[in-house]
Amino acid sequence: MAGHDHAVVAGAGIAGLLTARVLSDTYRTVSIIERDTLPDEAGARRGVPQSHHAHGLLAKGFEILEDLFPGLREDLLARGAMVRDAQADVRWINDGHRMAAGSSDLPCLLISRPALEHYLRTRVAALPGVEIRQHCEVLEPVAERPGGPVTAVRLLRVNAEPELLPSDLFVDATGRGNRGETWLAGLGYGPAPEERIDSGLVYSSREYRHVPGDLDADAVIIGAQGSNPRGGVALRAEGDRWLVTLFGLGGNHPAGDPDGYLEFARTLPAPDLHELLQRLEPLGPPRRMRIPVSIRRRYERLTRFPEGYLVIGDALCQFNPSYGQGMTVAAREAAALRDCLTADPGPGLARRFFRHAAKITDVPWDMSVGGDLRFPSVQGRRTARVRFLNGYIARLHRAAADDPAVAAAFLGVANLRQPPQALFAPSVLRSVLRRRPQLPPPPAPEHPAAPPLRPAA
Repeated sequence: MAGHDHAVVAGAGIAGLLTARVLSDTYRTVSIIERDTLPDEAGARRGVPQSHHAHGLLAKGFEILEDLFPGLREDLLARGAMVRDAQADVRWINDGHRMAAGSSDLPCLLISRPALEHYLRTRVAALPGVEIRQHCEVLEPVAERPGGPVTAVRLLRVNAEPELLPSDLFVDATGRGNRGETWLAGLGYGPAPEERIDSGLVYSSREYRHVPGDLDADAVIIGAQGSNPRGGVALRAEGDRWLVTLFGLGGNHPAGDPDGYLEFARTLPAPDLHELLQRLEPLGPPRRMRIPVSIRRRYERLTRFPEGYLVIGDALCQFNPSYGQGMTVAAREAAALRDCLTADPGPGLARRFFRHAAKITDVPWDMSVGGDLRFPSVQGRRTARVRFLNGYIARLHRAAADDPAVAAAFLGVANLRQPPQALFAPSVLRSVLRRRPQLPPPPAPEHPAAPPLRPAA
């Protein structure tokens, strides 16, 4: 296909793999460029420092992955993953309120990030015309003239001279550490406008052995409160393990030592995780990580952008990971790219894709930023809309504690299956409004001073 011979994707993470899968339907060959060492088996790697922590794939993302990779569910189940009901099999505590039991049509995939990425990598590598080059770094996309389309990518292999790889389409899927601003400047273009919010989030994760009968649920999710900015999750995973991640904002950092880790769990808004961890056998030490600032890059607002160049995944928008949106948004963007290529693979692809990606990002970004602004330590503009929605969601969590239908509505929106308007459906609104606003919460319990945070690896 003229003009669709070769696509180059920078980054072999989740977003890069999904992008390559979609591009393989249109381009004769697809090259994935990854500077990291890719393990032969499922395992953490240096280029994905967050891979040690618990990850969530929302129901919408799971739906897209099953569409892109037929047989994915059965394959992952055979590898030890679990698919559970997001309401019936997960214990949710939001704003200190325990969500009412019930069942939903929302599948919850329980699997570690390394295992999911390894599976997707093996499926993508087996596609005709797809190659993965590891130990290879993208130096820069190249155009034949200033302001012209990208026609090649300059690469640097380990222990080799730079080489030029022809490209009809270059996609930046390099995640949080992307060099997009530098690359665009080299091509003669300005940077995209940015929106930033710093939650001051710090993670600490630890693995534990799972034994039948540990808990009457396969996951526990305790959200942070405005009066107690600490939370945590415990997810079942392959290999008879629990993946436990504790997190805190605004200086409320989980400890990196075993005793401090357990003590931090004791101070969460609900006792469930602390009680569980007291019964479990640890499989290793806690691993701590400071989460970078959340950034949304508004490429759709640029009036000039090079042909033959796209940006996707965390390189486009990096979320606060405690809301579990990143992988699902990347999947939705990959599906949008497929639709754009199917409708019109010609010039103007970037403009069309960025417009679709912006609509995909709007809701989860607003949810994430609005959630962050509940905490006084987070700097940002608290508009009347933000204050109203946060107040409404707080009342909705109270209603969800004894109304399974309200709980299901919240989960449908949180899993990006339903639009936010579903939270204002007449039946949900009646249930929320018949409960009087709660008095201000009592002061948070005094927590021991957090130890100085060591730089993350």
